[in-house]
Amino acid sequence: APLAELPTEVQDMNSAELLSWLGSQQGTLGLAFEFAGQDQEASEIVAVGFANEAQRVFWIPSNNADAVDLLSTWLGDSSRKKALYDSKNTLRRLLAACNQDWSSKVANGIDYDPLLLSYLLNPVRRGYDLDDLACEYLGLQIERGDPSAMFNEQAVDPSIDAWLALVLSEAMHPMVSQQNQLDVYSRIELPSSSALAQMEHAGIKVNRNMLEDQFESLGHEVTQIAQEAYAIIGHEVNLASPKQLQTVLFEELGMTGTKSVKTGFSTNAAALNELFEQTQHPFLEKLLAHRESSKIRQMVEIVVKSISSDGRVHTSYGQTGTSTGRLSSENPNLQNIPIKTERGRQIRAAFEVGEGFETLLTADYSQIEMRIMAHLSEDEGIIEAFRSGEDLHRFVGARIFGVEPAEVTTSMRSKVKAMSYGLVYGLSEYGLAKQLRISNAEAKQLMSDYFARFGGVRRYLAAVVDVAKTEGFTTTTFGRRRPFDDLNSKIFQIRENARRAALNAPIQGTAADIMKLAMNQIAAQLQADGYQSRMLLQVHDELVFEVATGELERLTAMVTQKMGNVVELSVPLEVHVGTGKNWDSAGH
Repeated sequence: APLAELPTEVQDMNSAELLSWLGSQQGTLGLAFEFAGQDQEASEIVAVGFANEAQRVFWIPSNNADAVDLLSTWLGDSSRKKALYDSKNTLRRLLAACNQDWSSKVANGIDYDPLLLSYLLNPVRRGYDLDDLACEYLGLQIERGDPSAMFNEQAVDPSIDAWLALVLSEAMHPMVSQQNQLDVYSRIELPSSSALAQMEHAGIKVNRNMLEDQFESLGHEVTQIAQEAYAIIGHEVNLASPKQLQTVLFEELGMTGTKSVKTGFSTNAAALNELFEQTQHPFLEKLLAHRESSKIRQMVEIVVKSISSDGRVHTSYGQTGTSTGRLSSENPNLQNIPIKTERGRQIRAAFEVGEGFETLLTADYSQIEMRIMAHLSEDEGIIEAFRSGEDLHRFVGARIFGVEPAEVTTSMRSKVKAMSYGLVYGLSEYGLAKQLRISNAEAKQLMSDYFARFGGVRRYLAAVVDVAKTEGFTTTTFGRRRPFDDLNSKIFQIRENARRAALNAPIQGTAADIMKLAMNQIAAQLQADGYQSRMLLQVHDELVFEVATGELERLTAMVTQKMGNVVELSVPLEVHVGTGKNWDSAGH
């Protein structure tokens, strides 16, 4: 039986009636918007829906200015409790619709978001569609009209979504409380929605001409590499076709693949890289170079196509895109631009400071996941390394190899670094051997020596998996849960994949929580102190700002202080900052 029944009373009100009705409401109200068109940077409010538990009403404003004036006061009243599904995307469109500074209104406006509540309850589900949540949590099957139909009342009646936002929030909020995740919701996820909405709305200026030149140059390069590859084998072939590549590699050239699939040997990137390491065949060298150049060319093309009419790129951040709490980015994805390669630097150089601003400022955490590992494992050796300010991998290498820190060679340091980060991601002895191109025996001895010197790390990693097996989930320092039902699977590979993910989830999730907390505090401070500077991007452990003239010193001090002191760990959080006219030159 349904857990709730949809109220059938729907009332269309004029502005005066709506204001009177809103003023008479005492409890939480559901809220939903209907916008014209799909362009998030040029939104216009078509209709607004409101709902209490027993009644639904909707309002069609006579013009956008009318809507802005009426909503600005009500939405910004923090004493009025409101529920809104997918508040980030709605707030972003409201900022575009209002053409004025609604930052304070946005920051105070929303109390409950069933999208975020459902994400905390189950961060591994495939999607968070409103109607699916209604079916799962309320036992309601929602029937929608065709949104593309010319005459469709539902298209201008968002009151159903307003009512669902309210009732779902009332159902989910106690469940999140029972899981001790209300702090994650109220301090981290909900404030992040408003901060991200403002960042998405601001966007970042991009030099179109620079990127178009890169795209053209990469096109010539891709063609040239392909011709060189054809010359090696004596004929043309579709370098993007697995079937044709299998014929060339494993029949014509007589190679033996490194990984079997249903159709023969795999031609994915990992398999081809391993095969090239074994054979050093020139065709494979050209094939891998062709793939890399094609990938970068496609990346540049996507960014160019994403430039809006204002000359800026407005990426969309996904708060529900990962199971650990890290943000995802799309339209375009700014997280997959290579950081350390020359090609990646060229792309980043096209992201520039906008007119009327002095410079870009970047601020990122140094080795945050290793610092969290030190804190969670309580290993005295790792903690000492960070507290002393010495290079972590040189410090660890000295103890593993039994030499003075100054005697740790580049090779030793590289091995230690790969192993330290590998442990965070559940790397096995075999995986370490493969990554470092050393024997399994040497990798096993390296890990054994590491754990002998840093026993706290071993105890912590073992405890994480044991607790996750028993409780069915891992938790971050702040209480964020990530379920792991597959840890008790009878299938070894599924169980092993779950084990590796369980090792990483508390560390990566805590890092994500720390970054969101810092971002939220900075966003609030920017607003409270009346900065003209603004926060533009969050990419992994980095924040990017556009700095107004005369604010650089004050902003740098504020950002560094907020990021460095957002949480107290057993080791210090180190923040690196840089400035420049573009994203690349502002890096460090």
